[in-house]
Amino acid sequence: MEIRQLQQFHTLAKRRSFTLAAAELNMAQPALSQSIKKLEQDLGVTLVIRRAGKQNGSVALTAEGTVLEQHAQLILSQVKNARTEIRAMAQLDVGQVRIAVPGMLGSFYLPSRLMAFKHQYPGLKLSLFSGGTRDALRMLQQEEVDVAIITADDLRPEFAHKHLVREQMVVAVADDHPLATQESVTLQAFFQHELVMFKKGYFHREWLQQQAEQLGLKLDIAFETNLINLIKQLVAQGFAITSMLDMAVSANEGIVCKPFCPPVFLDLHIAWKQQRPLGQADRAFVDFLLDNA
Repeated sequence: MEIRQLQQFHTLAKRRSFTLAAAELNMAQPALSQSIKKLEQDLGVTLVIRRAGKQNGSVALTAEGTVLEQHAQLILSQVKNARTEIRAMAQLDVGQVRIAVPGMLGSFYLPSRLMAFKHQYPGLKLSLFSGGTRDALRMLQQEEVDVAIITADDLRPEFAHKHLVREQMVVAVADDHPLATQESVTLQAFFQHELVMFKKGYFHREWLQQQAEQLGLKLDIAFETNLINLIKQLVAQGFAITSMLDMAVSANEGIVCKPFCPPVFLDLHIAWKQQRPLGQADRAFVDFLLDNA
């Protein structure tokens, strides 16, 4: 049973006439009659009764024809709705982008870009999931999101990806902290101070843990939180120091940022599963971010 056959049968059921139905379908009456006969043969039932002697090839529906007409109306309505929605998605009038991003990027890098994207594509819905880099990786692997921004270390063979941004990791201290006068800060000097850190699952935490282990040192963690504003308040008030992306600190927060020595950079990629090609909305979002990186 084909959609074309259902459309022809629906039109015949509505017009109750081969002549009128063929005219509406813009096809020859014999061709319509043959198509309905083939449909009846495929289903193994009689769908319409040809009324001999009636004008315009008049027909009546059998009980089976009546049931099929009910299903045909529903199926054709769903097909129409599907075509409308798919065309709207192709034209980016509707659609949804699900994206997972690291916390700092979600707070400081993406907001202006998200608003600009929404302004350009007002019909698209953006669902943003913010957390640690490991959260973004997990959500992408489990297909809970369509795209994710992840670190270069998290790239996998099953991912397609594009480089999005390279950002420097810096030491953040209060403006009256002893390290504030340094031009740069070594890892050894950094680890001599009490730290406020993201909880496990964040790239910064894992990277610093690895560096400390390689140096035979231990992290002196005074505070653990994923709340970026709280981290910055603790740093500004001199309770601890931390490391974060340079983009996360503005000039009027009472925080001084110093580069590591040697400098440390974080490469972030926008990624998606190769076996699950991007939809129109996803592709538009990826292209927009890359154009505005």
